[in-house]
Amino acid sequence: MKKYKQLTSGQRYQIYGLKQAGLNQTRIAQKMGVDKSTISREFRRNKGQRGWRPKQAQSLRDERKQACTNGKCFSSDAWAEVERLIQEDLSPEQAANRLELEGGLQISHEIIYQHIYADKRNGGDLHQHLRSQKPRRKRYASGQERRGAIKNRISIDERPEIVAEKTRMGDWEGDTVIGKNHKGGLVTLAERKSRYVLAGHIRSKHAAGVTAVTTRLPTPYKDKCHTITFDNGKEFAEHEKMAAELKADIYFANPYHSWERGLNENSNGLLRQYFPKGMELTDITEEQVQEAVERINHRPRKVLGFRTPHEVFFGVELRYTKQPLAVALRT
Repeated sequence: MKKYKQLTSGQRYQIYGLKQAGLNQTRIAQKMGVDKSTISREFRRNKGQRGWRPKQAQSLRDERKQACTNGKCFSSDAWAEVERLIQEDLSPEQAANRLELEGGLQISHEIIYQHIYADKRNGGDLHQHLRSQKPRRKRYASGQERRGAIKNRISIDERPEIVAEKTRMGDWEGDTVIGKNHKGGLVTLAERKSRYVLAGHIRSKHAAGVTAVTTRLPTPYKDKCHTITFDNGKEFAEHEKMAAELKADIYFANPYHSWERGLNENSNGLLRQYFPKGMELTDITEEQVQEAVERINHRPRKVLGFRTPHEVFFGVELRYTKQPLAVALRT
């Protein structure tokens, strides 16, 4: 089956010339190198009161395209599918590209944003699923690390080059997310190649508790745990115990070089959608943490070609959209 392609303005004038020369629709299609249904559809959809003419046909096509650009050409079923993905906390760009990736609806993420804001004006809650980050300024200190040196720490400068290349599975970045007033928190791990995230609840930043959660999280995936890179927080002081338990090499980023663990910083930002900065994390449950992690790991990521971290980490292909929603509109 030939893939339908839109006709250009120049092609419409070429069709007009062939038609004036007395060629029927089949012969015109052969001359144009298109399916005869394309010509039939063109004459049927774009004719006016005086029949089919190329200038008028192009104008009618442009009007339909503009209507589609404003989101008017999509069915209620299509919008329901878009809204379902947004309610799963996918961004408009992630939703649009995942739909296209699975052979369904082709829609601009800008149109989805317009739909969400229109929904907000009408009292809807789709906008609550958008990630919102306030601008912030992070202060970087100069000089030596003030929190005290971690005994026997191994610098990131000694880390194998393959980790920076992100060509193998099993190199992680680790950190903690702390609640308001230092009440409760999370241990987070992010795998560099797949962007897969692990997180676990901690009552405090004490090293013993952090060590217990850090060793528990990747244990089911020990075959995919070669290295972990932490920041210089004292909560990771028992790194040698972690390394022995996980049979992994542990490294530490340079002080005040958060970009050396950029993926982990980004992953923590994603978790903040569910556990905002002004929230104490003492009373959250492990179930709440894992529900947030599940949502993040099943979001399509642009850097992964709009595959999800789950798909890349486990080497599987899943379908996230429902039945294909091909748009019936032909311009």
